[in-house]
Amino acid sequence: MKIFKGKAFFFKSILLHAFLVLIIAFVSVNFWEKPIYDTIVNSSAAKISGSKEISLVIIDNKSLDNYRWPWPRALYGEIFEYFNNYTKAKVVVFDSVLNSLDKNNPASSDNFFFQTVKKSPNFISGYMANTEKYENIDIGQKYDQDFNNKFSININDKSSFKNTQNNSYNSLTMFPKNYFDALKFAGSVNLDLDPIDGVLRKSNDLIFYNNNFYPSLAFRTYLFANKSDKITLTNKHIIVDNTGLKIPIFKEKSGLKHTIKFYKLLPDSEYSHEKFSAIDIINSNRLIKEGKKPIIDPAAFNNKFVIIGANALGVEDSLETPISIIHPGADIQATILDNFINNDFMQPFSAGQNIVIIIVMSIITFIIIRILPFLPSLLTLIGIAIIYFIFCLICFNNSVIPLVITPLAVQLSTMIFGYSYRFILEGKNKEKIKNAMGKYLSQDIMQNVVQNIDDIKLGGKKANVTVLFADIRGFTSMSERMTAEEVSVILNEYFSEIEPIITKYNGVINKFIGDAVMAIFGEPIQDLNHPQNAVKCACEMLKKVEELQEKWLFEGKPKIEIGIGINTGEAFVGNIGSEKRLEYTVIGNTVNLASRLESYNKVYKTNMLISNSTYTHVSDIVDVIKIADVTIRGKAKKMDIYEVLRLS
Repeated sequence: MKIFKGKAFFFKSILLHAFLVLIIAFVSVNFWEKPIYDTIVNSSAAKISGSKEISLVIIDNKSLDNYRWPWPRALYGEIFEYFNNYTKAKVVVFDSVLNSLDKNNPASSDNFFFQTVKKSPNFISGYMANTEKYENIDIGQKYDQDFNNKFSININDKSSFKNTQNNSYNSLTMFPKNYFDALKFAGSVNLDLDPIDGVLRKSNDLIFYNNNFYPSLAFRTYLFANKSDKITLTNKHIIVDNTGLKIPIFKEKSGLKHTIKFYKLLPDSEYSHEKFSAIDIINSNRLIKEGKKPIIDPAAFNNKFVIIGANALGVEDSLETPISIIHPGADIQATILDNFINNDFMQPFSAGQNIVIIIVMSIITFIIIRILPFLPSLLTLIGIAIIYFIFCLICFNNSVIPLVITPLAVQLSTMIFGYSYRFILEGKNKEKIKNAMGKYLSQDIMQNVVQNIDDIKLGGKKANVTVLFADIRGFTSMSERMTAEEVSVILNEYFSEIEPIITKYNGVINKFIGDAVMAIFGEPIQDLNHPQNAVKCACEMLKKVEELQEKWLFEGKPKIEIGIGINTGEAFVGNIGSEKRLEYTVIGNTVNLASRLESYNKVYKTNMLISNSTYTHVSDIVDVIKIADVTIRGKAKKMDIYEVLRLS
């Protein structure tokens, strides 16, 4: 039963710890892990420069100094005209969503823009999927059908995503008809920020809309550049069949994503890729038409991916990422495209791998706490935490993402749990030892030892005490007629009944001597009325024996009687023995006389005899018969002793 209770305590503790670990893991993954991830990415992982194959053209503050916002579409047309006519750019990407006509000059401005787009064989535009539904359902459904027919891609879907995916989007931003007709390719610019801290860490590579997957702007750009119109989709990867690109993905409600690998920002720049001002491209286009030297040599864009976007005061298109609070949207698209070009991704540990790490860390921590002393175990666990953190840094530098804080937080919680469990267990064991030793020593003596645990030594003090001896009459002859087991049953029952009585009157059982009991009153329990309490205790003991006699007679057991001797006086109280083996006891003439008085009960056929020193303290509470001039062995002078008949 005790073993079961021990196991029950252990398993309850483990269940409590597991519950706390779940709470800590949830809080850590959602709140602590992300800022640590950003810090590590920013300080150690994002040390690679962005690809030189990608160039950015940005409508920046310099551009707006020349033309106020909003720009007429003709200015965009001039940018695209420059790339169509004078460069050999691999792809021209428009990181913008156009959903209306130029209100100021639609005829000339829009027509020039649309014609330029139509003439561009490598132009890709952005579009946005929305959570709101179409205002006109019929028009929306027709647009969705036309959009799917024109911009869908060939997917060999071997995944189970469609069967479990819920629509997060309910409509698309509608291109003006002329723009829709002019476009050949389009990609989603949807980027989902973390709902808790608003930081962008993941790319929507395939959005899920209207029971179909559609590529992101960066992914559509990669597919076009590699002349690929077919991908294979599994539960873990997006695979571009003819390039070897294998994107590690995970499913979220809005689509399939990968963790973005960021690159270091260029010196004195907020961009990680080469950047040009849009106004320099416009002016270069005009200078070339005039036969003059352009500001930007078109050859600078040959065989490059060109991403056009806006990021200026009042026209901010920026998001917070691990490497920048205001990371321009065009550079984010370039970063995602860069991941595809180099087949270079941040690969998070799977949920199963992270769970294994957490469990192993917790188990190792608990085992170390259980088998090692406090300081060595603490130093070992600190070392393990440092090694794990170094391991995480190495993983990040190799584009692998383990959980950093969560295992360490679980380790810390396990340390708190482990040391607490150890403390409680040691406390329980000490209590068990204390209780067990209390069966051999008096509980009061045991308590005195525990309270003075650091000051236990040989020696003691002189104190005024009352000593009580109680002995069973005729025990030797009785034991000869009974088996050892029968004798032990009677003795155990007798001692079990009188022990509470002695304790009740502030007495301490010093020792059992065969069938005799020696009890002390006045020490170690301080009691000014120890003579009175000793006599009262003796009277109640005699009554209890009378009750036991009736019970034993009914059970067919022999009748036993006891004799009690009580003496009050000064005695040595304390520890005797050796440095390795101590005994708390009382010694001196006071003890010897109490023992002699008990033995004289046989001579005078009495049950309780007390000394004159005791009688002087209890004369007002007892009826006695004086036995005068008794010769006590070991005493030179005769003395008076008293038979106690009853309490007054």
